Order: sequence, then structure tokens, then C-alpha cells
Amino acid sequence: MTADPDRAAPAARRWQAVDSAAGGLALDLGLYTVSAVFAGVTAATSTLSPHRAWGTVAAVGYLLAALLVAGQLLARRRHLDTALAGLPARWAVAGFAWAATALLPIAAQSVQRAAGRTDRAQEEVVVVEHAGARLVEHGTPYLGHDAIAALPPAEQLLGYTPYQPGMALFGLPRAATDAWWTDARVWFALVTALVLATAVTTLRTASAPDAPRRDAAVLRGVQAATVLPVCALTLATGGDDLPVLALCLLALALAAAGRPGRAGLAVGVAGALKLFAWPVAIVLVCWAATRRASPRTALGALGLPVVALLPALLVDRDALVENVLRFPLGHGLVTSPAQSPFPGHLIATALPAGRIVAAALLVAVGVAIAVRLLRRPPRTAAATALICGYGLLGAILLMPSTRFGYLLYPVALLVLAPALALAETRARRPAPA
Repeated sequence: MTADPDRAAPAARRWQAVDSAAGGLALDLGLYTVSAVFAGVTAATSTLSPHRAWGTVAAVGYLLAALLVAGQLLARRRHLDTALAGLPARWAVAGFAWAATALLPIAAQSVQRAAGRTDRAQEEVVVVEHAGARLVEHGTPYLGHDAIAALPPAEQLLGYTPYQPGMALFGLPRAATDAWWTDARVWFALVTALVLATAVTTLRTASAPDAPRRDAAVLRGVQAATVLPVCALTLATGGDDLPVLALCLLALALAAAGRPGRAGLAVGVAGALKLFAWPVAIVLVCWAATRRASPRTALGALGLPVVALLPALLVDRDALVENVLRFPLGHGLVTSPAQSPFPGHLIATALPAGRIVAAALLVAVGVAIAVRLLRRPPRTAAATALICGYGLLGAILLMPSTRFGYLLYPVALLVLAPALALAETRARRPAPA
């Protein structure tokens, strides 16, 4: 759980050597090639129809991206300084890959769903859209215990909305009209693209002594949040985690640029969507304390999620507790389908009193991180990203109910850390919000 620059230096040097090989193209080729294999295997073997549909389209997109990178490598061998192998060309290939492996599958599945295919979206898409409709009709996105119990057993799972109230906003377009473009995934993708573009602009406009290396690191971070299969697949089939991740990355980019107030607002919006952003918010507040800016950061980071909860709390407190607390903790009418075979789930299901053991391990990780934050709060945005990344990784592995797709959070946070380190050049003092 360390973010000590001295201890991390050897690993950082090894990563830099791999990342910069052949001007970054070697890792690009590996990323797209392995992703093509993953998508192909998903198309052939997945038991989930939306996943198979994604893999069929994405395998072609990744393969074309890999062929483009192979062409860039050949061009680089002939002329080392050719623009075809430069950073702008790599950005273009990454953009093409995201469009082909995430945006195109979203459009295809949304159109097919609008035409009557009921197997072209995961449950979370339907849940978010139903939450938007309930928000319009009843003033809260949540159903109470009795209302969920009254549903047919096969529909009770979809009656739960285990998200923060802000997530229901992505369901408002479908509440207004039924069309392919009102699919919640379309709006997840739009918000993700806009927020990531803002994060990239924030990092690339900050002065840095090694701008080319910083810009290459920014590209790698964006690849980790977009074209990596765990992200592209999640966005195309479910999608609710990607806006949350993008807002967390934006918050860290703003922290690297010395804007603690705006960083707090960004992570606060993420926290109003999903609980996964709350640990990032807490660590960011600790970072801000080292710059004497914790009140400004905390106002947005912790205040916005609380404000978002108030309307639902006032309209139906029991419904809020049933959806946001009881169901995720395993005390709802039905069990969460998040059952990926990580250590926490295996311990909870295989050992006597396994849930207690897994919970104790999870608490131990939380205590270790809390001690680390109290003894040595992070002083840089990069250190903040590392603590968040490793902390979330430990939590995901030890939670009794979890999903493989949740790994997108720690992966993107850890890969973005070098870009944050290279972009953070301002003195460690309070900066304008």
C-alpha cells in the first residue's frame, strides 16, 4: 500500500522501459493484439449475450488497430522520425480503437435493443433507466422493501437500484422517449468522452519540463480507461462505471494541475453516482490537507454526494436504505449477481464463517490504508492515484460480492499515475480552485 517514490523507483524504471520501447508502439501492438484475442474468446465462449455481441465487433476493431500499429512500426524502421509513428498518430489509432471497440458496439446494441432485442443490454442498463423513470414519477429513484417484494420473483433483482441518486440522471432520456439514442449506455459514453477530454486537456496544458514524455504517459492512461477490454466491454454492455472512473481521473488531473477546489467538485460528482468514488474522495481530501486546501476540496468531494442523497432521504428513507445499504451488504430480498471468483468471494463461500473472515480482511485493508494516510498523507496527485489504485485493488479482491469489471478502477488509476507525476510541476502550496 505504499506510494513512496524511492521504493517505487525500480518498478517505475522497468515500466518506463517497457512503455517507451519502439517509441511506445511495441506496447501499443501488444495491447491491441492481446485485446483482439480476448474479444475473440469472449465472442466464442461467453455465456452472456451482450458480451458475445461485443466480442464479435470488438475483435475486428482490435485487429485493425493492431494492423495499423504494425504499419507504424514498419514506417518507423524506415524513417525513425516519421510522423506516421509519432504521438499524434498513436492518438489517432487509440481513438479509432475506442470507436471500433466501444462506441460502435454501443450503437449496434442500442439499435438492436430498440428494435426489440431484449438480450442486448446487461441488467444495470435497465436498472438505471427504471431509476430515471421513478425519479420523474415519484421523486426518488428507489423502490421500497414492500414494493420490491410485490414484484414477481424474477423481477425483484431489477427492482433494486444499488447506486447513488445521481446515477438516475442517465435514465432520464429513456423516461422522456423510447429510442436507440436514449439508451443509458449512449449517455454513459458521451459523458465519459467529455470528461476524459477535459482531463487530457488539463494535463497537457500544464507546464512540464518533459512535455513529450508527459503527453505519451497521458495517452497510456487514456488507453487504460478506454480501449482496454475491461473498459470497452463494460461501457458497451453496461457502462455505469465509466463515467465514475472518468470523473475520478479528472479529479486527479485537476489535483496535478494544482486546483484542489475543482478536484473536489469532480470527485464529488462521481461520488453522487456511485460509492466506488468515495474512497478516492477521502484520499483526495487527505492530499489537499498537505496543501492547506482540505476545506475547499472536502466541500465538493464530500458535500455533493451528501446533497444528492437528501431528496431521496426526504422522500423515502427506507427505500434509500434498502437499495444503497441493505442490498449491497447482502441483506436484500435477493442476492447480488456480482460473484466473480476473487479471494474474498472464495473465502466467503468456501470457509466456515467465510463472510466474517472476508469482512475482517477487508476491514484490515481499510485500517492499513487509514494508518498510511494519517502517518504520511499523499503530497502529490501521483501518490494519491497510487494509494487509491492499490487500495481499490485490495478491496475488490477481498469483497465477498464483486465483479471482474471493477478492476477497471485500479488499473486506470495506476496507469495514469506516471502522467500525473510528470504533469505536477507546481509548488506544493494552495492554488486557485
